[in-house]
Amino acid sequence: MKLVLASNNQDKLREIREILGEFGIEIISQGEAGCNIDAQENGSTFQENARIKALAAMRATGLPAVADDSGLEVNAMGGGPGIYSARYGGRDLSYDIKNRMIIDKVAGSDDRGARFVCSAVCVFPNGDEICADGVINGSIGTELQGNGGFGYDPIFIPDGYECSIACLSDAEKNSISHRGKAFKDLSEKLFRYMEKCDTKEQGK
Repeated sequence: MKLVLASNNQDKLREIREILGEFGIEIISQGEAGCNIDAQENGSTFQENARIKALAAMRATGLPAVADDSGLEVNAMGGGPGIYSARYGGRDLSYDIKNRMIIDKVAGSDDRGARFVCSAVCVFPNGDEICADGVINGSIGTELQGNGGFGYDPIFIPDGYECSIACLSDAEKNSISHRGKAFKDLSEKLFRYMEKCDTKEQGK
């Protein structure tokens, strides 16, 4: 199966390719599909934003498309930055600065709890849709740690670990991460969907 990923984020493209590649699902970028869209993410939830992006890519290419929307929810920030994680402090602000801003926000709080959330949506030209979600709980560290991952990974310490998720190998991160969980669930649903489609085709 081949899907277009509705994203220009090369780190995300690499990560999702690694996750879904294990299941025989090929992911191509928007550029490889011949389009370069930037859908307006004006939804009120992660799933709504993922759907908006997937539909835009599917309509532009005519191919099945998948998108995810993910973010960091920090207890001491009332669940923020949430769906605004990528835009927190401004889209052009580096994540090094964004991470330090969040560390400063949490400083002095008795609750450093946080979680990463991911919603993945796959849409098809026939109108079918498949959704999946993933969550990983943890806490905000007091400093940036590690050189792996991207985004807010250097300040997020998963429950059961003593280091940030940016200190883990790609394989270990994908096995526990919100995105890893969401896309593994999505891949299982995609296989069931394809089996159902094959059964319908054979019954014609």
